[in-house]
Amino acid sequence: MSMGTQGAGAGLTRPAPATRAALLVLLVGAACLLLGPRLPWLVEWPAGWTVPATDWVGAALEWLLGGIKPVARGFSEMLRYPMDWADAALAVTPWPLVIGLVTALGWAIGGAPMAALGAVGLGFVLASGYWVQSMNTLALVAVSVPLALVLGMGIGILANEVPRLRGPVQVLLDVMQTVPTFAYLTPLLLLFGFGPVVGLIASAIYAAPPMARNVLLGLERVDSQIKEAAIMSGGSRLQQLFQVEIPSAGTQIMVGVNQCLMAALSMVIIAAVIGGFDDIGWEVLLTMRKAQFGQSLLAGLVIVAFAVIIDRMSAALASERNRQDQRVTAGLVLLAVAVTALFWRSLPDPAGFTLLAPVAEAVDRGLGAFTAANGATLDAIKNGAMFYGLLPLRIGLDDAVLEFTWGFQWTPAMSLALYALAAAGGLVLAFAGRATAGALLVIAVGILETGVANLAWPFVLTGAAALAWLAQGRKLALIVTLLLLTILLSGLFPRALLSLYLSGAAVFACALFGGAIGLVCAVSPLAWRMMRPICDMLQTIPLFVFLIPVLMFFQIGEFSAFLAICAYAIVPMIRYTRHGLVSTPTEMLEAATASGATAWQTMRDVRAPYAAPTILLGLNQTILYAFAMLVIAALIGTTGLGQSIYLALGQADVGLGISAGAAMAILALIADRLVQGFAEERRRALGL
Repeated sequence: MSMGTQGAGAGLTRPAPATRAALLVLLVGAACLLLGPRLPWLVEWPAGWTVPATDWVGAALEWLLGGIKPVARGFSEMLRYPMDWADAALAVTPWPLVIGLVTALGWAIGGAPMAALGAVGLGFVLASGYWVQSMNTLALVAVSVPLALVLGMGIGILANEVPRLRGPVQVLLDVMQTVPTFAYLTPLLLLFGFGPVVGLIASAIYAAPPMARNVLLGLERVDSQIKEAAIMSGGSRLQQLFQVEIPSAGTQIMVGVNQCLMAALSMVIIAAVIGGFDDIGWEVLLTMRKAQFGQSLLAGLVIVAFAVIIDRMSAALASERNRQDQRVTAGLVLLAVAVTALFWRSLPDPAGFTLLAPVAEAVDRGLGAFTAANGATLDAIKNGAMFYGLLPLRIGLDDAVLEFTWGFQWTPAMSLALYALAAAGGLVLAFAGRATAGALLVIAVGILETGVANLAWPFVLTGAAALAWLAQGRKLALIVTLLLLTILLSGLFPRALLSLYLSGAAVFACALFGGAIGLVCAVSPLAWRMMRPICDMLQTIPLFVFLIPVLMFFQIGEFSAFLAICAYAIVPMIRYTRHGLVSTPTEMLEAATASGATAWQTMRDVRAPYAAPTILLGLNQTILYAFAMLVIAALIGTTGLGQSIYLALGQADVGLGISAGAAMAILALIADRLVQGFAEERRRALGL
């Protein structure tokens, strides 16, 4: 039997690293399973071994924040002035003038299509009756984005100018982008108090990292010859930076501006959870709570309209574009001013527009009729997915297979038979030279029988450390083990497993269906032309809005949260799979064709292996998206760390909010490092 590729002498073979790691995890899992009844601490971390980290963090932060609270409140009052000015300016500016100015800006940036986008998009906002709320949201974005741009630009330039800070800054940006959005709000609420300023500051903090990353990336990519020319010209370092390097990196920096705008818009919508101020995010939340799904959908579409306009216009600024006739721009502005002046006294109140109110009412009536007629089918879909999919994965076959759901009761004899079949399958694979696959089969069956939420902590730590060792070596394995130990010691491990279960199930579904869709789009250009605008739309929609359609049909519950996570996280898997498969070098495809390979053989043996690093990066993005959405999904009934963060926000419990947010960030960081490690290994194997 050949179990590996490393020789051990005298005709024996040493198991490959992957085989050894899998066997170690299998042995630890078997030991926990056999010894668990006699040694309960092997299965469940004893309460006596936990430390009151949540209380310590809460006390330390309250002491620290209490010391700087007067300064923070003063800063908050300072920010209130520009926000009030922006709010007042947008509130008093007549709506024809706002629409005309945005239309003119669209023409200047992208010609007639962009001008039409601005006019139609804001026309929809006006017809929805949410103009006032939308302007309040836009005022928050208008103040928070400049703060985020300045902060992100400063961080990016600092990291570029001081190479020793580059590594720590990258780690800081990773942490800032993996910490859940709600976790930002808890300490800020204590520090700055209640009100829209908290949303403004949270938005600026959340939107700064993408700007910083793109500034640093753009400055790093400036051609060395351009830098040398700037040095030879005799300019000072500041002149080289601001007159040569930053303009040369302008395209990449504008990409950062685009991402910054979208992040800021997403965050101010989320900040409505602690707001209660009259903005569009609060309208979505309020109508969802009242089960007014027609109005909720309408308010959500207003957010989408803003997101699409901001995304398309800011993205156009980052790309090369044709110069437009400025006379048309001036004409559109003059037309807007003329219409406003001519009808100044008779302009209808934008809050009184109810053109789309009948549509919202029709949606509610149609939804009521649909659910009444198809309620049994919807319940069957939800219950089927829960009873036969999610619940067994969560608590295991032993607890999930019951008489009233499956028609029979799971027994210990069935568990023994399942393990015996898994062991037999593992041995067959091992004798066929696939020992790693055999061990993984037994491990997967053990996880399914036990349930993710009931996994023993030594098994989880060993499994994560083994994956880290295979991905990047001993250093990452040690870091992963220590990070997971912090979650164990804090007493948040059971909640972390619940988060891992739901996000893992969503990621698996996204990998399966997103990969399949990406494959179809790679094979069929027509399919990609149809799928691309859908992907663009899904990536533009703020997280909050994904909750509305699933609530409309499946109400509050874990299945609704699962669908919302899948809808948000599936796009990277589609895009990266398709991109990886269509990027295979032409010479490799020609060689496969010359050897007589069929289209399927070429896809399986040439394109798929070459695309593996790119697909793994898509999987990485999908995992991070799933964790980000997991916290938002706490609004509709998830358990785990996301629920803890949401409860901490409502109770102003800084300790719990920070601890649970840190635990969620740890899980996301571990997943990120693991997938990136495997992607890098595949690149090295392909010589890339």
